[in-house]
Amino acid sequence: MTFVNVAIHQVTHTCPANPQPHVVDTRRVIVAYVPGGPCRQPIRVRLNNSTVMVACGRRLPAARQCPACRITVIERDIITTHLGYEGPQRSASEAAAR
Repeated sequence: MTFVNVAIHQVTHTCPANPQPHVVDTRRVIVAYVPGGPCRQPIRVRLNNSTVMVACGRRLPAARQCPACRITVIERDIITTHLGYEGPQRSASEAAAR
């Protein structure tokens, strides 16, 4: 099984359109990659007059792939940075009037 470890950094903020904190940017960085090795169930594909063997990971859905071709993504770190309110600044008199 191929393992991919990913670190995720999310940036959130609040704004006039949505006062609840929400994600505005997401960055993903691959931290580690552990290959699963060669395919254990190659598939025969015919092309014109020739036959080629390809990895099952290139042709089959994930549920039918061999363990070497199947990919597992592991979220290692999830970091959230909140920027606070982003929008037009209200004056003290406008805030008091509301």
